[in-house]
Amino acid sequence: MPEPGRTPSTARQGLRFLAARRGALARLAGWSVLEAGHTFALGYALARALDRGFLAGRAATGLGWLGLAALAVLAGAYGTGRTYRATADLVEPLRDGLVRRVVGRALVDGDGAAVSRLTHQVEIARDTFAGLVMVSRSFVFTAGGALAGLCALAPALLLAVVPPLLLGLLLFLVTLRVLARRQEAVLVADEALARSLDEVARGLRDITAGGAERRVAAATGALVDAERDAARALARWSLVRVAALTLAGRLPVILLLVLAPWLLDHGTTPGAFVGALAYVTQSLLPAVQELVHGLGASGARLAVVIRRLTAGTGADAGDGVVERPPAGRLTAEAETAQRTPARLPRADGTTAATPPAPAPDAPHPPDRPARPAPRTPSATASPALELRGVTFAYGPHAAPVVHALDLSVPPGARLAVVGPSGIGKSTLTGLAAGLLVPVRGEVTVGGLPARDAAARAGRVLIPQEAYVFSGTLAENLGYFRPDPVPEDELWAAVRAVGMAGLAERLGGLGAVVAPAGLSAGERQWIALARAYLSPAPLALLDEATCHLDPAAEARAEDAFARRPGGTLVVVAHRAASALRADRVLVMDGPHTVCGDHAELLRASPLYRGLMAEAAAGGPSDPAGPLGDSYGIDPVARAGLPGDGAHVVAHGAVRQVQAAGDLPDTGALGGE
Repeated sequence: MPEPGRTPSTARQGLRFLAARRGALARLAGWSVLEAGHTFALGYALARALDRGFLAGRAATGLGWLGLAALAVLAGAYGTGRTYRATADLVEPLRDGLVRRVVGRALVDGDGAAVSRLTHQVEIARDTFAGLVMVSRSFVFTAGGALAGLCALAPALLLAVVPPLLLGLLLFLVTLRVLARRQEAVLVADEALARSLDEVARGLRDITAGGAERRVAAATGALVDAERDAARALARWSLVRVAALTLAGRLPVILLLVLAPWLLDHGTTPGAFVGALAYVTQSLLPAVQELVHGLGASGARLAVVIRRLTAGTGADAGDGVVERPPAGRLTAEAETAQRTPARLPRADGTTAATPPAPAPDAPHPPDRPARPAPRTPSATASPALELRGVTFAYGPHAAPVVHALDLSVPPGARLAVVGPSGIGKSTLTGLAAGLLVPVRGEVTVGGLPARDAAARAGRVLIPQEAYVFSGTLAENLGYFRPDPVPEDELWAAVRAVGMAGLAERLGGLGAVVAPAGLSAGERQWIALARAYLSPAPLALLDEATCHLDPAAEARAEDAFARRPGGTLVVVAHRAASALRADRVLVMDGPHTVCGDHAELLRASPLYRGLMAEAAAGGPSDPAGPLGDSYGIDPVARAGLPGDGAHVVAHGAVRQVQAAGDLPDTGALGGE
């Protein structure tokens, strides 16, 4: 009896399932006996046709025996057709039971994989079980019919057939469980590699940002090696399967030929000898091949699927199923190399080891400073961020997104980056973070090349899509720190970025965070606090507050600007971010300019339009002359000559953008 709370093994569940359907098994066996008559008649009729007909000079007798063999074929075909109906009586109840179990678990547990199980895995189990039933049944009755025919022809023939057949089957059955485990290990390794590659593909930007290429390559390589080793182990054990097939199906033919003189001298007729060869080559060998390949491959597949359908996400170690992570577990990361805690390195790039996240109630050393001093990649007074003659394009024949850009951001500065959608603001942050390599020019962080590990340790990138992993709030916030962060420092960061209310609503720092249960704005808050606690002095906010309201956005940006020694670069979602900045970079293709608010109002029609839109709370009349060098109106409005996609005004909720291109000076249609 299984232990309380323990799922019975797949074998025990299968035996109970079959025992409850004795009637269907009896019908299947009955029709299979009729089918086996064809196997018996194959060799027996051939032997009698030779001995009593053709070899004796009686052709009519020989043809008569062959006619009986043909009738047996027709009867066997009828029996084969009826076996399919009997097989359905076994297979369909299995499918119905699996469907009921999957639906029941989905209703109780909210199983997120229920659709996949219903539409795919249940059908795999049904089809595979049907195949196994047919293969096993066919072997049993085919072997029975062939052995009965050999005995009827000449019992001595069994000496050449039965011993190698039993030896091969015994060898196969002994290794069957091991083969199933090896095949399941290949499946598990393949799934692990697929999940890992999916995470890596979605987090390439963040892996590069965190300088984690070597670490991720090593981890992925280890998974590839694991699948290779599992496949090699399966291949080695598959040789045993080939040996079993050779013993059971091919060795009897060799023994019959070797023993032919002895058999013919001891009463075996030529017809019986030919009939024996027909039994072995036309019946036993195909049946053994189907059995070995069917049970060896489909059996393991069925066992894996049945265990997963009946035991949820996994089973205990004794059942050989690797536990899969819960549905809420992290699958992809953004920000600076944020990732699953057990796999990818932290973002500051200073250590290859990944420290475990602290427990909420873990004690902290009393002498730990309240906040570590931000590290700088260089001890000199180099700019926090500098671009010198940088040009970047997304292809060798593509137009440059960034063209000959010179930019210097001193330590402690606050720079806002504004411009229309698609103009290259996120490209700029990618260059600054070292994620992208310029075609020409140089990007440095703290005086070091942006792609150097030391430079990467000196900046933290927060993208628009913030990701939160399953774990406590404290683990999420302190993730970029090499050591556990004291609770008072965590709360100070939470209050600084304005998410104290969210932290209390979640249940405090020790509360377990469910990413799927958070809004986009709440995830951004957590990501901002995590970056705020990072020791990196340069913070790159790529529309990282777009899901926050204007007041929360202002508080978060001010918190980063007040960090001791910190430098802030903000890709602005709202015009107010530009008003709060020391300097503003207006990205406008060849007309890109940088300066303070007053300078840009004079020099940049695009900036004038953006400020006019923000001041008016909606589309307004032009803030500058219509005949300037750009040939556009600063703000798109129905009936005004349009810039066509180079005027973007960000309001508190919406974004207004005209469609077209700079040469288009026709009237807008109300966009």
